Amino acid sequence: MKLDKITNEASAPRERRYDDACGTALALEFVGERWSLLIMRELVFGARRFGEIRANLPGISANVLTQRLESLEDAGIVQRYRLPSPANVQVYDLTEWGREAGPLMRDLGRWAARSPRHDRSLFMSAASAMMSLQALIDRKRAAELPVSVAFHFPGEDFGATVTGGEILVSRGAIEASNLAFTGDTMAMRRTIYGKAPLAKDGAGGTLAFVGEADLARSFVDLFYLPAKIS
Repeated sequence: MKLDKITNEASAPRERRYDDACGTALALEFVGERWSLLIMRELVFGARRFGEIRANLPGISANVLTQRLESLEDAGIVQRYRLPSPANVQVYDLTEWGREAGPLMRDLGRWAARSPRHDRSLFMSAASAMMSLQALIDRKRAAELPVSVAFHFPGEDFGATVTGGEILVSRGAIEASNLAFTGDTMAMRRTIYGKAPLAKDGAGGTLAFVGEADLARSFVDLFYLPAKIS
């Protein structure tokens, strides 16, 4: 009888130590396990329920997600708490220190996007799409275009404000905006990074939009993909 060796990724976490004083080595001890950084990405813009995190990480099991959340919580990166009534549900969020990793994740994503292996056709969560805007904005152009934009993805809304050459992103609907885009993250990539022709009704699989067409085009032109390495 052949015995199969079973590897359980969700078993007790293995202590990962590099015996290296470099802060990068310590960072890898915290977030070097598979899925850890992506979990943090999903929490960058605010608290999420367990099911919401898992839905935006295709391929992760409930057991592995539980383990990674516990490890990040033990490290002081993630916290969990219960929302007040009427929601009354447990959510996970980044701690203040954990949220400081947001710019690092954006810079890492921009760096990796230069690889020829970067495949824009793969799944992308709404949080990842909004983080890409922060990573790939042309800061010089953005300094000349103050604008407030609403993004309506399936089941999830975001607000984005361009000011002082930066784009500030928050989860949730915003009361007033100069522009509003509606569609999924693939439509967002076609519109913003593929520079597909704008259509108010989202024709051609692009984002539908409400607002002035010239302003919408100016906003789209704030973002670009970095050149690939040769």
